Amino acid sequence: MPFSSLSDPSDLARAYAALEAVWTEVKGSIPDAEHEKERTRIAYLVAGFAQIALDEDNLKQSVLLQYRQSDEA
Repeated sequence: MPFSSLSDPSDLARAYAALEAVWTEVKGSIPDAEHEKERTRIAYLVAGFAQIALDEDNLKQSVLLQYRQSDEA
C-alpha cells in the first residue's frame, strides 16, 4: 500500500487530496485499460513526496512534474 509509510493524519489527508488532484488532471489522457496501473503509479509518487512537500499544492506540482518527466523518458 503506497501510503502505509504515512502515520501523521495531516500527511495522510494531504496525500489523498494530492492523489485525487493529480488523477483528475491526468486521467483524461490515459487509456482506460491503463487507469489502475497509472493511478497506482501516481499514488507511489505521492507517497514518496508527501513528507517533504511544503503543502498540498507543492505536493501536487512535484508529483505532476515527476510523472510527466517519467513519461517523456
